[in-house]
Amino acid sequence: MKLSNEQFLRARDFILTNARMIERRLFQFYFEFGDPNGVYHAVYAYRNADGGFGHGMEPDTASPESQPLFSVMALETIDEVGLLSKDIILKDFMPYFESVTTEKGGIPWMLRPTSEYPCSDHFRTVREWAALSTTAPLLGILEKYGIDIPWMKKAEPFVWNEFERIKEKHVFCYLCVPRWLTFLKHTQNQSQAREVIKNLKHWILAEGVICNDPSDEGWGLYGKPHRLNYCPSPDSMLKALFDKEEIEKDLAELIKKQQTDGSWATWYGISEGTKLEWAGMQTLWSLKVLIVTSFGGVNFVASKCKLDPSADSATPNFSRLIRRASTRFDSL
Repeated sequence: MKLSNEQFLRARDFILTNARMIERRLFQFYFEFGDPNGVYHAVYAYRNADGGFGHGMEPDTASPESQPLFSVMALETIDEVGLLSKDIILKDFMPYFESVTTEKGGIPWMLRPTSEYPCSDHFRTVREWAALSTTAPLLGILEKYGIDIPWMKKAEPFVWNEFERIKEKHVFCYLCVPRWLTFLKHTQNQSQAREVIKNLKHWILAEGVICNDPSDEGWGLYGKPHRLNYCPSPDSMLKALFDKEEIEKDLAELIKKQQTDGSWATWYGISEGTKLEWAGMQTLWSLKVLIVTSFGGVNFVASKCKLDPSADSATPNFSRLIRRASTRFDSL
């Protein structure tokens, strides 16, 4: 089963009509040779004077206050489009991260909003302790860019200790795994990283973690991950967990999940407007997964988009995706 050009164009129309500026700019970057500076400026629109990012960068809250998670998301997005640098990290991001670092050496996932803005209930009751899901990716990006600063001396032991704590208590959150991998990929302690990867494989393959029922409305969403949540591209560190047939099955099911309006919908959102924003994020993610995996000979056929002059506006930016998919699912 392949994603048709008509399906691709419907997804494009949905994103450009309903998604936030960040997702629109990212779509243009990946599929229409868009300027990465457009993504940069869309992200920085969420930046506050304290150097952190807020203003509902995740649609579950409209609160303007800076949040550690949102700031990590901003950092990851600038890195994703190739505009991140040591200078940007050290001048634009680290002062805020250092200001919210806890005594343990990590940074919180979220801080409770202090302003009276709409938000999901879990934001109002969040525990403001140091979190692996924010500290690990930040540390991984610092390692990736060859940065060595005092902040890392306490943050790295915190991250390794958190991995050990998860192993002992069997705490697991699939949403955090891609962010953990950033650190595990770039840490200089690769022998310890390999041990963590082994434990991740054990947890992920444990009974009841992966949702194998595509008819479940939560399939692939919060709390009910499918294989693509762990292995969204051929170069994923966790690709060895699944065979090619399993990946192909989930790719086919993902295509079937596309709605008539072109979106891949979600059930969450604090309003109808934020549901559209979440759907925009989910739709962009789905397109990236489907198109990246095409280099394993699995799914998306965009030759008509690429060759048909009438479809120029939907031409995928394959050169950028090829660079991000250095291996193939054929090697599984």
